[in-house]
Amino acid sequence: MLTLTKIERVQLFEEKPNVTLTSYIAGTSSEMPFNNKRKAILVIPGGGYSFCSDREGEPIAQYYLAMGFNSFVLNYSVHTKDTAATWPAPLVDASAAMKYIRDHAEEFHIDPDYVFVVGFSAGGHLAAALGTLWSDDEIERALGFEKGYNRPTGMILSYPVISGGEYAHRGSFDNILSERKDEPEAREELSLENCVSKDTVPAFIWSTRPDRTVPVQNSLLFALALADCDIPFEMHIYPKGGHGASLGNAIVGSGLHSISGWIDDSIRWMNGITVKS
Repeated sequence: MLTLTKIERVQLFEEKPNVTLTSYIAGTSSEMPFNNKRKAILVIPGGGYSFCSDREGEPIAQYYLAMGFNSFVLNYSVHTKDTAATWPAPLVDASAAMKYIRDHAEEFHIDPDYVFVVGFSAGGHLAAALGTLWSDDEIERALGFEKGYNRPTGMILSYPVISGGEYAHRGSFDNILSERKDEPEAREELSLENCVSKDTVPAFIWSTRPDRTVPVQNSLLFALALADCDIPFEMHIYPKGGHGASLGNAIVGSGLHSISGWIDDSIRWMNGITVKS
């Protein structure tokens, strides 16, 4: 008998009521035993580290769910008039989400070796941070897991915020750096093209050339850093479109059909990654 798709939201920290993880878990059936252990993907919406975009949350999760990935949408710490999201709070949230997914792998019918992350705009910065800074000792101690437990299998970066330098999306860096926002050293530390190493996970990157909010140079700088460290990546730069396209189709109020194929390309890319046993 077919079990129904389950959607559930949990609060990841008792002291952070707004930090939640919403799971989209496919039903199972005796007719489809091959579907009983799926790959998974953590979805991190954008919003300049000031909110979490609905257009880059559930629509993305539902699409990946339909294509065979159990999906999880993270609402993480953001900067508002009442609360601060000073770094590394968002990275702690993303690491806690990865821990929750892997802790519940059997219950969620997922393979813990194949847990990817996709992020959009500022969420792309957070996804890229998870893919480059996953081995942070302080976060491991805070959350109590062994090294690598929060490491994504691969990262999909959608028009990502990357650099705090010449091509920065200033609002994102101001929000996560707070009173350190005008310190060049702090901005350099969170410029993720400077954080790529041999331990960085494989990447799929896409952006649009005319993006005036987060310049395409962010993606190019990160790709260059990946190439310099010999990290596998695939990149698509589309000639049309602006910022925040999400799926790029009518579901999210967009008709950018020239870029809407990015998500199917990302699925092909993920399915081509094999984890060494």
